[in-house]
Formats: sequence, structure tokens, C-alpha cells
Amino acid sequence: MKHLHLVLLSIFCFVGIKVWASNVCDTIPTRQLNEIVIKGEKPHIKDENGVLVINLPEIVKDKPVNNILEALGYMPGVTNNNGMVWLTGASNVTIILNGELTNMPLQNLYQLLYTTPLDRLKNVEIMYSAPAKYHINGAVINVVLKTPTPLDGLQGQVRIGYNQAHNGSYGGTLAATYAIKDWTFDLNYGLSRTKSWSHEQSFSNHFLDGTRTMIEDNMRKIGENWSNLIYTAIAWKTLKFVYNGQIISDSKNNSLSAGSLGNFTNTYNFESPINYHNIALRYETPFGLTVGSDYTRYYENREQSLSQDFSYMLSSINRQTINRYHFYVDQEHHFGKWKLNYGAEYQRSNDRSSQVYQSTEMTDLHNVLHEDVASAYVGTERTFDWGLSFNFSAKGEYYHNNYQHNWNFIPQFSVTYYKNPKNIFQLNLSSQRIYPSYWELHNVTNCINGYSSVIGNPCLLPYVNYSAQLNYIFKQKYVATLYFQYGDKATVQLPYQSPDALNLIYQTINMDYKRTVGVNLHAPFNINNIWDATVTANVFNQREKANHFHDISFDNNKWVFYGAFNNSFKFSHNSPVSLTIDLSYISSSLQGMADLSNMWKIDAGIKWLFGKKHCCEFDLKADDIFNCWSPTMTINHAGQDYRMKVYDMTRNLKLTFIWRFNGFKPKDNSIDTSRFGTGK
Repeated sequence: MKHLHLVLLSIFCFVGIKVWASNVCDTIPTRQLNEIVIKGEKPHIKDENGVLVINLPEIVKDKPVNNILEALGYMPGVTNNNGMVWLTGASNVTIILNGELTNMPLQNLYQLLYTTPLDRLKNVEIMYSAPAKYHINGAVINVVLKTPTPLDGLQGQVRIGYNQAHNGSYGGTLAATYAIKDWTFDLNYGLSRTKSWSHEQSFSNHFLDGTRTMIEDNMRKIGENWSNLIYTAIAWKTLKFVYNGQIISDSKNNSLSAGSLGNFTNTYNFESPINYHNIALRYETPFGLTVGSDYTRYYENREQSLSQDFSYMLSSINRQTINRYHFYVDQEHHFGKWKLNYGAEYQRSNDRSSQVYQSTEMTDLHNVLHEDVASAYVGTERTFDWGLSFNFSAKGEYYHNNYQHNWNFIPQFSVTYYKNPKNIFQLNLSSQRIYPSYWELHNVTNCINGYSSVIGNPCLLPYVNYSAQLNYIFKQKYVATLYFQYGDKATVQLPYQSPDALNLIYQTINMDYKRTVGVNLHAPFNINNIWDATVTANVFNQREKANHFHDISFDNNKWVFYGAFNNSFKFSHNSPVSLTIDLSYISSSLQGMADLSNMWKIDAGIKWLFGKKHCCEFDLKADDIFNCWSPTMTINHAGQDYRMKVYDMTRNLKLTFIWRFNGFKPKDNSIDTSRFGTGK
């Protein structure tokens, strides 16, 4: 009975409460609330102790890009010009991975970034003035990759693609990561078959012995090769081993010239594959000491054969073998909010190059070039609670090779004021020493045809570039950059009409200076998550001066404008399909005493994500649809009268398919071969 009373009491209470609630509700006016929508936007740019951290995965999430190299071109202040990455306000920029210098040749580095999936990217850091502890002078783009954990298991991505320009090229990549306990493993492998084509037409009104001779030339260049790129990294706690290699096989290059002096065929065959191998070891101690070393070997064996109207003219064999050793040690101390770092590095290069002619009177070359670069630095960093942070370092460097030696003092300074996310101010001052390629330092001659040739310059000096940038970042996405660059003894390679013979000479020579001052504006905007766009405008004044360019002088000065308008569209907020249309334009510019015509292009693409958890991706992209991103070069100064029109096939169509397994989030790999090779 007791339980029955409790049940009845509960029922009466429930009914009573319901009736009371109903009566109360009847006396209160009924109102329907509007839907509450909270909109948020991830910041594109953040400041972390003076370093600009770019949320690149967010910026390119709807773009038809699938690798890190292509994605870099969408960062504020960065331009990707036919695969070459430039940072506005910096004459040269070095790309590093996870804060570590790769020491790869530039083309190998780009190839590695191209084979690294975008999903592996965590963020990208921009340092206009990198502290000396990175062992890099000047501007740096630091690609930060996601680190695998044991919980992730084996992750990977397979990508295959086809590129149709004048000729078709194709290739594929495999990227995988794995972690177990204190071990992590990374692997990137890329295999590609590339066919290139270019076309240029030149008119050289050559002055010789009081008269002018018009020499016309119509040249087409054709190349093909197989490229194997391998990157593997093994890490145990803070000990890391990396191997990076590239093997280029079945490489052939031909140039066909037809003009006033006849028909020329220039054939380049590689007797053996081009080999690049680099191994690196790095260890970080618990007390702030880091030691590392790496070894690089490069080998190239190229045979050239030049004929005129099917009649043999000359042939040569060019060989280059480079062994390079690099060691460094760094130490960092913390004193409260102050950081003190210092260290030293040494690099030794042995370059054995030869050029042997067959059945000609030209002089053979057998040369061994030794190069030593040693440096030591000290730096400090500090962040204040009221919003100011700075870093400063000073480096002393000694450079020596067979022909010259010198000492250099390389300062670096960066200061940032960041009180709130709405306004960030940053000032950077830096200097950078830029070295010529190894082959350019030899007294070699590479004949292009019966009129043109490329010759080396043993007297070529490395030059120092000084730069300064003032950045203002508004609301973590709008950026204004005022910049200044000055290249003391900057180098340039231009055609020069010889006063002694009907010869057109290409030779890299030091100018007096190259100076650039300008302002760059970057403004993204988004409309209802359907239309995402970015406007870039860069206006700068460029001046290049040389008192002794061969036997003439020049002082060229010009204002230049570069603009870009990048757009991506989605059919809905969660649409798996996105479209892009990008427009670019650059007004006429200059190179040494040469004037370059204006250029423009339109790119378009589509990106489609499908499959379980969007594990598959299909990209279709058309670059330079109207094939107008090629310049005309004109020289009309001090008796030099030359014009060259480039008709390269910059229009191309790219098809890419990607399959990701086990939720893969990819990694980056790169090589820089800018100083290697006999074809400079």
C-alpha cells in the first residue's frame, strides 16, 4: 500500500505541474526566435615572437592545388612564377623544412616540394630577416610539416598526373609516414617523364667595322628526361638522419636554329644519369646544443655536338663532379625572457670540372676549384609583455676559392610590435651573400650556334644584397609592405654584341649595383563562404647600373607594376566542388640594360573531392590560357641593338588524381641545385 500511495502521489504531482505550466504558457505571448548563426574566420596571419605564421592550408583549401610548391604561390607577398618562388621585398628567399636547412640544389628542392602532398602541411613561416641560428642570410620561408604519432599508424598518399603543354609530361608520387614509440619514418618517391619545348626569335643588328649586319635567328629547344626523386627520413627522439637524392636519366636536349647564318643543330646527350645525393645527420641535446653535418655529391657527364646544315662543326664533353662537406654547431641559453644563441659552421666544396673538345683548335679545360666558407655568429632574442619583440644577430664570414678570398660582416635585425591581433607592425633589416654557380667560375665556352655562345667568368664575385622591409598587418589578413633592396656588385647575364667579330656573347658579370624600392599590398575578402578572393598590387622602382659591362656602361631605371586577382568559388558552403579563376599582370620591366615587355595571364581550375571522407581528389587546371606570359627583350644602348621575342608554350593543362589512405597528412622534401650543372 505504501508503494501504491507513492505512485498515485507522483501521478497527481505530474498532472498538476503540467496543468500549471499550460496555464502559465497561455498567459505569456508566444515569440519565435530567429536562427542564431555564429560566423568565425580563421586568421590567415599570426605573429609568434617576430615570425609571421601563415595558415596556408586554410588559404588554399578550395584551390586546385595538391602539393606544397603550388600552394606557396597563394601566400601573402609570395609569387610562384613558372615554378620559381619569389618573396616580395626580398631579392632572394631560401626555403627550409621544419627549421632545418636542406642544402639541396634549388631545382631539387622545388621538385621535392612538388612531390610533397598538401595534406602534410601544418603551416608556413615567413622570416624576412632570419636569425643567424638558421645558418641562412636574408629571407626565409620555413615549411612546417605535421609530425606523425604512433596513434596515426601508416598514412600515405598516391598521386598521378598528366601535364599537356606543347608536349605531354606525366608522373606519379608516393608519400608515406609511420611512427612507433620514439621512432618516426618518412618516405617520398616521385617518378616523372618530362618533355619540354621552347621557342625564341632574335634580331641582332650587329655593328662591326663601321657597318651593321642584321642577323636573324629562329630557335626551338626540345628536351626530355626521366627523373627519380627519393626522400627518406628516420628520427629517433632528437636524432635525425635524412637522405635526399635525384637521378635524371635518358636526358636529351636539342636546339634547332634557322636564320641568316644558316641552319644549326645543337645536340646535348648525357652519357650517364645526372646524380645528386645528399645525406644529413642532426642531433639536439637536452641542454640546448645542436650539432649537424651533411655530405653532397653531384655528377654530370654531358656531350655536345654542333653541326651546320648537317656538316660537323665541333663536339665537346663536359664533366662536373662536386663533393661538398658541411658542419655546424649551435648553442642556445635562456636567461629569464632573454635568449642567447651562438654557433659556427664550415663548408668545403671540391669541384672537378672539365671541357674536352674533339677535332677542333679550341683549348681544353681541366680545372679543380676548391671553395671554403667559414662563419661564426652570436645572437639574442627578447619578448616584452607590452607587445614588443626583437631578435638581433651578427655573423662574421670568411670566403675563399682559387681566385679570391675576403671577409664579410653580416648583421641581422628584426623587431615586431604586436599589442593586439588587429594591428601588427614589423621592421626587418638583413644582408645576404649570393654565390654564383660553380660552372660559371670556370673559363669554359658553350657554343649555342655559329653566332651565339656562353662563356664562363673566373673573376665573377659573390655579391651582397642588403634589404629592409616594414610590414603592417591589419586584422591578421590585410598586409602592406614597404621594402628596399640594394645589391652591391649584383650579377647579370645579357647578350653582348662583340666589337671584334660577329659573335654574340652571354656572360655573367658583376654590375655596380641593383636597387629596388617599392610597396606591396595584399587584401583578401570572402563573401558568404561562396566567393573567396585576394587582390595583390605591387609598385616598385627598379634601377640597375654598371660602369664596366664589357666595354660599355649603362644606368637603367624604371617604375614597374605587378597585379594579381585570385578568385575561388563554391556552389555551397559544404560543396565538394570549387572553381578558381586567377588573373596576373606585370608592366614593362628591366634586366640590366635590357627592357622587358609587359605580360599577362589567366589561369582557371576545378577541384573535386569525393569518396569516403573525401579520400579522393581530382584537379583540372589550365595555366596561362591565352599563352601570353612570355616577354620580349629589347636592347638599344651604346651601339648594342638586339631584340628577342620568347614564344614559349606557357599554356598548359594539368590533370591530377589523388588517393589518400588512412587519413594521410603529407610531408615536404626539396633540393637546391642552383649552383650545380654544366649548362649555365
